[in-house]
Amino acid sequence: MIDYHLHLWAHGKRDIGPTIEDLASYAEKAKGNGVVEIAITEHLFRFVQTENILGSFFRRYPDSEMRSYMESYWKDHARADLDHYVEVALAAKEAGLNVVVGMEVDYYEGEMDKVSELLAGYPFDVLLGSIHWVRDWPFDHTDSALVQGYWDIIGVEEAWSAYTRALEELADSRAVDVLAHPDLIKIMGKFPAVPEEYYDRMAEAARRSGIAAEVSSAGFRKPIGEEYPAPYLLRKFKEYGVDITTASDAHNLGDVSKDFDRIRKIVLAAGYESVKGFRSRQANAIEISQ
Repeated sequence: MIDYHLHLWAHGKRDIGPTIEDLASYAEKAKGNGVVEIAITEHLFRFVQTENILGSFFRRYPDSEMRSYMESYWKDHARADLDHYVEVALAAKEAGLNVVVGMEVDYYEGEMDKVSELLAGYPFDVLLGSIHWVRDWPFDHTDSALVQGYWDIIGVEEAWSAYTRALEELADSRAVDVLAHPDLIKIMGKFPAVPEEYYDRMAEAARRSGIAAEVSSAGFRKPIGEEYPAPYLLRKFKEYGVDITTASDAHNLGDVSKDFDRIRKIVLAAGYESVKGFRSRQANAIEISQ
């Protein structure tokens, strides 16, 4: 097993410069859970280097309380230094830790070419692609009354439709290697009348683009209470020949590779015998131990 989705900082907390010791702690915790390799994948928007190309992204939307919320959220988080982050991750690799250098990259409509240009200047092993907001609505902020109230304004069907379009466009951009928590839109347990229609589109987008999909234990810690992706979607991924990674999406040491015993059983039951690791954005197969 691999844990290819790990963060160094919790949401809402200031970044602290990463150290090799931090990464060693993550690697050791993961090893104890049967993980042979980890990827450090901090959010791209947490780095000051994104300010010039993405800092005004949300201003394309009408002035509103939600837009102000997202602009403040961005300013509160975009403080870390990308160069230092990569330097520490590379040093951890050179020190012999089973760590690969990654990034979690949100979808920015109309801006992915600029994102790719920025990231091309760094020696990343793997890039995760995520949809964390629909337009200026960060639907997975589960503890915000403002955010959760928008479900009634936007509507479940439109939320799923807009999310799926964004995921399709992200996959087609070829800017990333893995779709992280591919059905994150289900986080609050709100489903359209026929979710399979959207799941089929997600699976087809992955097949068409050749991108891998993440199987994540993070959903067990969220209101939905199940893994990402849903069992139906994982079966479609397998049917369509979509490769997978496994991940915990931990934002602290305690959640590193959490519930991986359950994830291992899930992927084996779906018929997967290996997961995809990455080096320099090139995939390699890593067998799942029986």
